[in-house]
Amino acid sequence: MERIITKHRPEKRLLISLAKTGGRNATGRITIRHHGGGSRMLYRMVDFGQEYLGVEGKVLGIEYDPNRNAYLALVDYGEKGRGYLLAPQGVHVKDTVLCAEKTEAKTGNRMKLENIPVGTMVYNVELEPGRGGKIVRGAGTSAKLMTVEGALALMQLPSGEVRKVSSQCFASIGMVSNPEFKDRVIGKAGSNRNKGWRPSVRGTAMNPVDHPHGGGEGKTPRGMKHPKTPWGKPALGVKTRNKKKWTTKLIISRRPKKK
Repeated sequence: MERIITKHRPEKRLLISLAKTGGRNATGRITIRHHGGGSRMLYRMVDFGQEYLGVEGKVLGIEYDPNRNAYLALVDYGEKGRGYLLAPQGVHVKDTVLCAEKTEAKTGNRMKLENIPVGTMVYNVELEPGRGGKIVRGAGTSAKLMTVEGALALMQLPSGEVRKVSSQCFASIGMVSNPEFKDRVIGKAGSNRNKGWRPSVRGTAMNPVDHPHGGGEGKTPRGMKHPKTPWGKPALGVKTRNKKKWTTKLIISRRPKKK
């Protein structure tokens, strides 16, 4: 496995401390189960948008980020300072990157979809102009720009879904770094605990008061045709997307079912 990390200490000015929530929201209710503990981590302030629009930057180093599975690139923008970017696969120290409305379609550069050649692989794509990249940010992922038709661009996402996005949205050229992440072997339970993930208990091992699958003697089947969540809602393979969501009209085809 190729190791492209060249810098092992983060930039202090780009670090902030985040308090752990244990999966609880502002009212104290657990809204994300199995969260808690984990190693202390400092958040890196990553530029997912166009903070340095029109300023060419030079890559100073590639760093590990404990908050995500992709690597980060520390970029020097001269008088504008330094910033973190999602590192694309193939970027190296001393390479230059540029974010502009129209520029060279080179790995690491960022520009509007209407100016990107059709067939180019992109990542960190905006869904609304000026709101910053929201999708295609995971390690080893990239989307394919299929066509640009006026105000809309047609893209194929990593999941296989084909959807329309405003051609005024920005996207970065290339593929997100660290594609080997999917081949990582956890190895032991302690590795997940260090990441802040607590153990998950099967519903069939619980009591009926705690889960719809609970109860029975020994290894009893769940006793129902379709599985349910702990709150009695249908689970596993059930569509949860709100049909009234305004972006539904922009989706041409949903992702194919896994065989």
